[in-house]
Amino acid sequence: MIDLQNLTIKEASNLLSSRKVSAVELTEAYLAKIEKYNPSLNAYLTVNKSGAIEQAEKVDKLFSQKAKLSPLAGIPIAFKDMFSTKGVRTTAASKVLENYIPVYDATVVSKLNGQNVINLGKTNQDAWAHGSSGENSDFGPAKNPYDTNRVPGGSSSGSAVSVSADLALAATGTDTGGSIRLPASFCNLVGLKPTYGRVSRYGIIAMASSLDSVGHFTKTVWDNALILNYSAGFDTNDATTSQSKVENYAEGIEKGIKGLKIGLPKEYLDGLDPETKELVKKAAGFLEKLGAKIIDISLPNTEYGVATYYIIQPSEVSSNLARYDGIRFANPRDKFGAEAKRRIILGTYTLSSGYYDAYYLKAMKVRRLIVKDFTDAFEKVDLILAPTSTGPAFKLGEKVDDPLSMYLADVYTVNINIAGVPSLNIPGGFIDNLPVGIQIIGPNFSEKLIYQTAFAFEQETKFYERTPSI
Repeated sequence: MIDLQNLTIKEASNLLSSRKVSAVELTEAYLAKIEKYNPSLNAYLTVNKSGAIEQAEKVDKLFSQKAKLSPLAGIPIAFKDMFSTKGVRTTAASKVLENYIPVYDATVVSKLNGQNVINLGKTNQDAWAHGSSGENSDFGPAKNPYDTNRVPGGSSSGSAVSVSADLALAATGTDTGGSIRLPASFCNLVGLKPTYGRVSRYGIIAMASSLDSVGHFTKTVWDNALILNYSAGFDTNDATTSQSKVENYAEGIEKGIKGLKIGLPKEYLDGLDPETKELVKKAAGFLEKLGAKIIDISLPNTEYGVATYYIIQPSEVSSNLARYDGIRFANPRDKFGAEAKRRIILGTYTLSSGYYDAYYLKAMKVRRLIVKDFTDAFEKVDLILAPTSTGPAFKLGEKVDDPLSMYLADVYTVNINIAGVPSLNIPGGFIDNLPVGIQIIGPNFSEKLIYQTAFAFEQETKFYERTPSI
């Protein structure tokens, strides 16, 4: 009997295409794992059992007809509950949308369905994607599979847990200030925040429209690159998407990084927890060993990132959530949770007459300075290496009553969203048996180079092979 535990997409795709396992068998194996472990991990809010089996049967039929299929055909994946899925409940983890069933698919869902993936269901998250821990879900927090007393990171908490705990082979996420990279760091995964506009946002419940990016989680770098091949691209339904060419991100991924210049920003190391700093320095050492040149750089406006982000983001939240008033759309607004109310109030205040110039306009000026920091840096280096988080996952409840402390969890991720550049979290090692990630940041549309660098690091360290015991 073939072991269907801890597969990668590449391995599962080979099993399916060689007919050593059927799509139905693979799907049933994942549904069985979800049934067994989801009650304790709370990764899924909605399990698409009958729909998944139906999709798998269709894939098996296509295989039997010897149809030409993509490597994603028959691969069981999960969708963050921000993604509209036709006929499958979509709540944004909020009681406001508790019974909402979309009548259309988000563009990314449609693209992946076109490759015959299997939709296992919708994953838990911070309600409306407001959070860094997953604890703001109106349906209870997801639990970190490495230690169920700890958070998995947010807001894409359930998506990270589903892949880390082997309840899906991949999962989608959204990243507005670190909501893919932080959970990926805490759960030992590869998590992509692509260039702003590289992937369509159409059909995804909006949080902060000028910051939102759509990415995904996988166990390995190659798997991650493969998915971007199919999710990226221009969309007439999203005016912010780019018409620049979609590359084959997985092709040539093994080319190596000899001669590459990688910057290490001093501002990201100042004040960093000593164990995490050591981990980042070790990562730099691995990259040097592989032929890259590590160069000290400065991103001088780093310290203003969190303050700038938490003016721009709530301002856009207050605008985007105005439609959910119980009159035009969804349940009454008294169903909003505490964090959603906090951000609506902050954003409305910031945009109000008399305060707009003092707060929002000033934040937008600082945003330009942060963008310039990255532009200037990429004239000197090809990529940037940085920590993703201040350390391993913190305990459930540790920061839930201290919003400012929770917001500061995003200190190493928000500036990347403010600048719009791409960043990839990859497993960077372990502290006290808990995973900690590092991120590789590049100039706009440099995802192929980022994957190439991440792949070299991954093959050297093999940190992804260490999986949780659940």
